[in-house]
Amino acid sequence: KMTVQDVPDAFPTVDVPDHAHYTIGIVILIVGITGTLGNSLVFYAFCRTRSLQTPANMLIINLAISDLLMSITQSPVFFINSLHKRWIFGEKG
Repeated sequence: KMTVQDVPDAFPTVDVPDHAHYTIGIVILIVGITGTLGNSLVFYAFCRTRSLQTPANMLIINLAISDLLMSITQSPVFFINSLHKRWIFGEKG
């Protein structure tokens, strides 16, 4: 069974300055926090306000929940990898 380590240059790398990794990591962290807070507030407002609970707003709530889950699961992974300047979760991760 072949692995990524057996194939040279399977994932070519590019030399990127350290500050670029840190800048992208900070931007992703800010986007993740903003997305988490904003979508949580949308969900909270929808659940608390009876007049917002219409069939048309169900689409908006579904989008907010999907975006919230993306913010919670992907922003931390991207941020941590940016700080380490490489993929740190191994081959299976």
